[in-house]
Amino acid sequence: MPRRKRLQTGVEWIQLASTAADWNAADPALLRTILGQLHLIRAFEETVLELAGEGLVHGPAHSSIGQEGGAVGSIVGLRSSDAVNGSHRGHHQFLAKVIGHVSRGGLDLDALVSDDLQTVLQRTLAEILGLAQGFSGGRGGSMHLQWLEAGALGTNAIVGGGAPFAAGNAWAQKHGGTTDLTVNYFGDGASQIGSVLESFNLAAAWKLPVAYFIENNLYAVSTRADEVTADARFSVRGQGFGIPSWRVDGMDPLAVHLAMEEAAERMRAGEGPAIVEAEVYRFFHQNGPFPGSAFGYRPKAEEAAWRERDPIVRTTTELRRLGLLDEAGAAGVREQAQAALADAVAALIEPDPDAPGKRRIRPELWPDPAVVDRGIRSDGAELDGLSVLDPVDHSGPWQHTKFVDAIAATLDRRMAEDERIIVLGEDVHRLNGGTNGATKGLAKKYGEDRVIGTPISENAFFGLAGGVALDGRFRPVVEFMYPDFMWVAADQVFNQVAKVRHMFGDNNRMPLVLRTKVAMGSGYGSQHLMDPAGIFATSAGWRIVAASNAADYRGLLNAALALEDPVLVIEHVDLYGQADQVPEGEADYIIPPGSAAVRRTGAEVTVLTYLSMVQHSLEAIEQTGIDGELIDLRWLDRASLDWDTVGESIRKTNRVLIVEQGARGTSYGGWLADELQRRFFDWLDQPIERVTGGEASPSISKVLERAAIAKTEEVAAGLERVRAGWGTV
Repeated sequence: MPRRKRLQTGVEWIQLASTAADWNAADPALLRTILGQLHLIRAFEETVLELAGEGLVHGPAHSSIGQEGGAVGSIVGLRSSDAVNGSHRGHHQFLAKVIGHVSRGGLDLDALVSDDLQTVLQRTLAEILGLAQGFSGGRGGSMHLQWLEAGALGTNAIVGGGAPFAAGNAWAQKHGGTTDLTVNYFGDGASQIGSVLESFNLAAAWKLPVAYFIENNLYAVSTRADEVTADARFSVRGQGFGIPSWRVDGMDPLAVHLAMEEAAERMRAGEGPAIVEAEVYRFFHQNGPFPGSAFGYRPKAEEAAWRERDPIVRTTTELRRLGLLDEAGAAGVREQAQAALADAVAALIEPDPDAPGKRRIRPELWPDPAVVDRGIRSDGAELDGLSVLDPVDHSGPWQHTKFVDAIAATLDRRMAEDERIIVLGEDVHRLNGGTNGATKGLAKKYGEDRVIGTPISENAFFGLAGGVALDGRFRPVVEFMYPDFMWVAADQVFNQVAKVRHMFGDNNRMPLVLRTKVAMGSGYGSQHLMDPAGIFATSAGWRIVAASNAADYRGLLNAALALEDPVLVIEHVDLYGQADQVPEGEADYIIPPGSAAVRRTGAEVTVLTYLSMVQHSLEAIEQTGIDGELIDLRWLDRASLDWDTVGESIRKTNRVLIVEQGARGTSYGGWLADELQRRFFDWLDQPIERVTGGEASPSISKVLERAAIAKTEEVAAGLERVRAGWGTV
């Protein structure tokens, strides 16, 4: 018989409940503040549902009525410099944080709403209604509430999507030398999502001061939690990551507060993350003013039982027992909260002159449609004053190097000059510079706090970098070993980092660089060899650079690291080992957006390309004898591409060949051809021609891989197709 021993994780998992003694011992000012916040949030949510019922809320109205105790209890003890981010059902989380901020942590129940607090309530309601005076100018609405000044990082419409950002904010707090902490709110439905569990691992491994607060309301829309998971005690997840966890009755705000105080003490002491699971109940359906029973998935008896445990009733009962509140005082708190929301509504809503008995949003409060695309990215003013040098025009001495060594040297220079820059990625701290040597020497020179080897967890560590960048104290440089891995992190890459600036009304900066390499020809197969330019070009918010030589790389990376936007830096393995050169003594120059390079002048066709295909295109032009004008694009995104140089060339040649190496389906050229036809159609004498790889991703077989990608021969064939189009074979 085998010997068996029952193992213990050694990680605390605590069920915490308040007692009468806890209520007796609690600071009366704390208890009054809790009650005041509960009433303000309840009145706010009732107002939102009322307006939604009148058709005045465009989009969803995810009410938090019934769940306020968890948010208020967990936030009431936080500092303004602590941070929270939350879920699509996040009004209560946001309000608890901003009310605490403007009231400096305390509320007077006899004079509940100050002028500053009234302004906050009105601006929050305006944001939910999509109005210009909202915190994000109406762009965020109900599910994207943010006010950075108050430590409200932003609620999130992607279930579980905020967990990596919260970890990143906590990383910045820790490495910024503070004892601040971050709380990430999500529900039972997010408790088995990869980004959440990956964030648990990162936070635990790096001892980050982040609390994962699970609002377990038993239902993901209409699906009961115990239908979709084998263990619906969600705080048990912490055991697998070495994270201590608390379970608490979320309808008891004091119990939640006590649990969070214990968790916060651990986090502020540098002991790492915590999980708090609060059992709560939303009194209404997932969205709108009807109870869940109206849709048949919850019994009325269950709803009634939970309503008897209303956190407002619980708190009021305890305050009255303690002699801190009488019946008239309780009624007065409710009346003040309702009056404040009535005043907010009156400032935003008016009778509809065209529909007697109905109301409308005041027309003058809508945002100007002309701003719809403003704030997608910075205007580039942060580059003003930096030294601009185009290597094409450099007439001084040159320093010989390899392309890959120029990457490491440029990162080294920028890290030496700017202590905010950190580097993250898989193996970037090992192997003497990662898998290709692009971070050579950096780990030894700058240490593990600035050159950070990550787990194989792209979604989490890229999202963490997004949270770090949003904080503003650091500038992360993330390496994806291969660009195909962006699909693993797609939510954080495209839904979070790319959109955060515009979505929250251009109140954010996102100084983040993502480095990756095209590896076509290296034999790594279909899941490692893509060119990501075409995908990123269709994602508003990303800037894209792609250098064909070391001198350009230095200037482009310097610019990328100075911008306040996310920048994708694409490299190519074919260039890494090539003998190259950079301007001697020039380490800090930039090549700003809008700076394409004409590598060869010509009159018969404009050839547009980037990366290693610049050299292949030069070879093909010489082989065919066609007088092609070759433009190395360098900046590839819509906002940064040098349309002036491209347009001038097209007006001269009247023909275009777009050259890229990768697969046709995710092609950059397809996007670019559409842009060119819209901008320069009148100067085109024939359809735009394209050179790409095949339809399928490259295969492992050396022969099939070569057949799937473009090189000099394919460019030459493309040039011949252009020549055939003008009839001069």
